[in-house]
Amino acid sequence: MNPKFVYLVQSDTTVGFSSTDDEKLSNLKKRPTTQKILQVVDSFNTLKQNARIPKLHKKRVRRAKKTTFIYPNTLSFRVIPRDDMFYDFVHKFKKIYSTSANITTKHFDEEFATKNAQVVVETKEGFSETISSSIYLLKKKKLKKIR
Repeated sequence: MNPKFVYLVQSDTTVGFSSTDDEKLSNLKKRPTTQKILQVVDSFNTLKQNARIPKLHKKRVRRAKKTTFIYPNTLSFRVIPRDDMFYDFVHKFKKIYSTSANITTKHFDEEFATKNAQVVVETKEGFSETISSSIYLLKKKKLKKIR
């Protein structure tokens, strides 16, 4: 697997583009490169290597499913559980940027997605748009729901 490729893959929440190059994803989605893209990680340990989890929120983060957290360092991560089909893909990278496979503010368009991905990772179930993850902003003592 080439880490600089853009992959089209069914994520734990929706059809998404994944890459180790966040700038490539931003350009593809026609969104400002200053807008950060979430990273999905294969374990709580990988998460702890990349973000400091406020002590008050550790249990919440560890137990969360399909939930993205924005950490005090302004980076956002979602841990993919081992029993999710998307886990095998993410585990190959440990952490990888992930975003929905559409132009910002538009709905999923399979033709656009397949045309713009270098590698299409498709399972026998195919692609399906489902609900987005919940997003929470974590502060040292506070929690704020974003979506």
